[in-house]
Amino acid sequence: MSAGEGYLFDNQQDESAQRFAALAELFDPSTFRHLEALGVRPGWNVWEVGAGGPTVPRWLAHRVGPTGRVLVTDIDTRWLDGLAGVSGVQVRRHDVGADDAPAGPFDLVHARLLLVHVPARDRALAAMTATLRPGGWLLIEEPDPDLQALVCPDQTGPAQELANRLKHASRRLLLQRGADLAYGRTLSRRLRALGLADVAADAYFPLTGPACARLEHASVTQLRERLTGARLATPAEIDAHLANVASGELDLATSPMISAWGRKSSGRPPTSSPT
Repeated sequence: MSAGEGYLFDNQQDESAQRFAALAELFDPSTFRHLEALGVRPGWNVWEVGAGGPTVPRWLAHRVGPTGRVLVTDIDTRWLDGLAGVSGVQVRRHDVGADDAPAGPFDLVHARLLLVHVPARDRALAAMTATLRPGGWLLIEEPDPDLQALVCPDQTGPAQELANRLKHASRRLLLQRGADLAYGRTLSRRLRALGLADVAADAYFPLTGPACARLEHASVTQLRERLTGARLATPAEIDAHLANVASGELDLATSPMISAWGRKSSGRPPTSSPT
């Protein structure tokens, strides 16, 4: 999924389940709001790309009903076992940056927190767009860490300074793996360049909360050996930061999540438009 040794946040690690749960709690409400605005309804054929966890595919399956289909793909499907037996859902191992796109056409293609980690992101985005039926919607949601580089925007003391220093170190590791930390802001331009119509975008930016703290704890724990191995942090610094996170005294923000959507032109007015 990425350059170097692969995806930085290895889904085989135990902390992956905690990260997926925190990400779902933080971003599912915004994702569901966008999907509702696009008019997802019974009978739709949907491709959920790089799903990671089961929450968005399960929501989509409920909306498209027994007459629809949700194809769920990921390079690692181990966290999608909860979808077994869900009507209309098909789970498939697939690398969107390397493998041929599945056969469409799709009424909706959706990806979240995916392309920023895929070195062949231009190829992947074009392939996803090509699978849309005329009038079908593409919804891409990607973070833009460079828009807001601090995990503690309110840097008031040593604990916040340490948190921000470790976040910068983590992002250095992401860059080494081929991540594009300014990708989110480019989505609307890229969708227009691919010929999509009715393109628009917005951003969602959690500033603090229990899910933000759980995400930070799981992420830093998951990267501990990589940070220390690269001499970007010491074990003592990581232990101190994790204790600060657990104390509940830090306001920990996420990167802004950019959601961008567009419709494949059909030569007729769209049947639904996001608000």
